[in-house]
Amino acid sequence: MSIDAEIARRRTFAIISHPDAGKTTLTEKLLLFGGSIRSAGAVKSNKITKTATSDFMEIEKQRGISVATSVMTFEYRDKLVNILDTPGHKDFAEDTYRTLTAVDSVILVVDSAKGVEAQTERLMEVCRMRKTPVIVFVNKLDREGLRPVDLMDELEDKLSIRLRPMTWPIGMGQSFKGVYNLHERNIYLFTPGKTVVEQERLFVDDLCDPVLDRELGSAAVQLREDVELIDGVYDSFSVAAYRDGALAPVFFGSALNNFGVRELLETFLEIAPPPTSRQSDIRLVEPDEEGFSGFVFKIHANLDPRHRDRIAFLRVCSGTFLKDKPFRHVRQRRDIRFSRPYSFMAERKEVVDAAYPGDVVGLYDRGDLKIGDTLTEGEEIEFQGIPSFAPEIFKELVSTDPMRSKQLDKGISQLTEEGVAQLFIQDRGRRKIVGTVGELQFQVIQYRLEHEYGAACRLQPLAYTKACWITADDPKVLNEFMKYRHAQIVSDKDGRPVYLADSEWMLAAIMRDSPKVEFHFTSEFKRKVRA
Repeated sequence: MSIDAEIARRRTFAIISHPDAGKTTLTEKLLLFGGSIRSAGAVKSNKITKTATSDFMEIEKQRGISVATSVMTFEYRDKLVNILDTPGHKDFAEDTYRTLTAVDSVILVVDSAKGVEAQTERLMEVCRMRKTPVIVFVNKLDREGLRPVDLMDELEDKLSIRLRPMTWPIGMGQSFKGVYNLHERNIYLFTPGKTVVEQERLFVDDLCDPVLDRELGSAAVQLREDVELIDGVYDSFSVAAYRDGALAPVFFGSALNNFGVRELLETFLEIAPPPTSRQSDIRLVEPDEEGFSGFVFKIHANLDPRHRDRIAFLRVCSGTFLKDKPFRHVRQRRDIRFSRPYSFMAERKEVVDAAYPGDVVGLYDRGDLKIGDTLTEGEEIEFQGIPSFAPEIFKELVSTDPMRSKQLDKGISQLTEEGVAQLFIQDRGRRKIVGTVGELQFQVIQYRLEHEYGAACRLQPLAYTKACWITADDPKVLNEFMKYRHAQIVSDKDGRPVYLADSEWMLAAIMRDSPKVEFHFTSEFKRKVRA
């Protein structure tokens, strides 16, 4: 198969949502259609012992939440689908933001009862910023929730995007009877608790067909009114507008009951874009270029705790990635080869000989790769848009077992390189400060340090509120500032100076009093200058 054909059949997307909207449950049901799993796991249930495929870390199984992005690949109807299931909790949003740089489109899951939540809005801001195509899946229609018309108004208002319903619910909660497919002009009847992948369909050429009244009763009248309203209020669907990020198709269903998922998947495969171009520091890189290029957007240590492995996740942007072929490590300015590149089904992996644009490849790493690194076939380019964000909660890492200090140092170094948190060093390495955007990240760090590295520690709260990378055109100005503020100056993992602010008010005052020093709230500025 030619590289153009390989590119055309690939769809790489992320599933995003507010916590508990049903994101991971939807992922499981999509995998069912692809034949990758035989039964879906329960994401949150004390009665069911099987956990979700994408929630493979022990702490995820215990808490019933996703704390790291997982990668899954399957084939369906001649298409190769790469799903990236992301954390929904706001404390792990940075992992989700980085994942969005590696996908070509997004499925946004919304709880029909809760509507648009805070994290949903933040995630959509990132999608709009990147013009990422979005499909909305309104979940949990088998429960009582907001009226569909009210929910559509809320989605358009809070997400600032035009919508086009592709299916429409018939009833809700206990009176939920199914969905009407506005494109196919047929009805999928809902059967509670049904686990097979096909639902009963009712074909109608005209909504005035009396068979609707026999099957749906009074709900048929409401359906006719709703469809008339939809056709009068909402724009017709346009693939071009969707791919430009200006229009989001909307589907209704129940992921738990595997209802409405098939329509979502098949429409997604039809309209979602194949691998798209990526911006580097020099030029736009097209997927059909002959030369290989790709970037690392995620690192995961101890994916297999028995082997203490460290896997870097690489998004292929152009050309063909080949096993055992040397590629240029742009940051380190040297060639590097990989003898065992992997494709993934969450923690399960298998060696692949080749990968194409849109694919996500797992690379066994001995510490050479970092998030944001670019690999090429020789061209000196670096992909952009993969920043670290300024943390807002800080704690000092204190060892409670001096005999395990080496394990602690190794563990915190590897975990922070994953992007779980950021590590800052002070007093020539004697003091280690961990910064995060959420409290839950500290619990994950402490749990993994103890269970994966055997390192006991205490995380002692600090009064800082913001970290800012600092630069200056004149090195003397920067050195003078660092000398004067030495108690609040630390170094990041790359040895770059960082200022820790005690408060927003103090930070504003320092910035006002130091006009020749630049304060950066993400690490993106580092991608503009070659190390």
